[in-house]
Amino acid sequence: MNLSLRDAFARFGAKPSNRLRGLSAMAADGALVLNCSVAHFRHHSRGVLRYEDRLSRQSAGSGDSELLGQHLTLARSGALPVRMVVSSRADERTRSAGGGSGCHVRPDLIGKVAEFDGDLFIVDFTRVEGVRPEVSGRRR
Repeated sequence: MNLSLRDAFARFGAKPSNRLRGLSAMAADGALVLNCSVAHFRHHSRGVLRYEDRLSRQSAGSGDSELLGQHLTLARSGALPVRMVVSSRADERTRSAGGGSGCHVRPDLIGKVAEFDGDLFIVDFTRVEGVRPEVSGRRR
């Protein structure tokens, strides 16, 4: 599905602080909802999709990156689940039909903050049995 960032966060019961560039929010159920960029995913091991990024990649002094740091600290110390919103820009999607920017959610994947040192953060996502991914309108 091609959703707005706000609508994608709402699928998990959260509201980003910035409706266009929000990086994270805490959902009503206590989960961290993380805005992920396609370029920072890799397969870590069988059954684990790893997301690795740095707060320093964001604009210096960005309130959104400071908030993300707070959320990552909460999720790590409280062993809170992490929910995935995947954002893609037109330049990342040139191979796909339709172009443009958009977001989609992956309710079938739950993450855990594996590492956070104040800058580098790693979240490992694993599939939840019995939950199906949302179908996008594009072909692979």
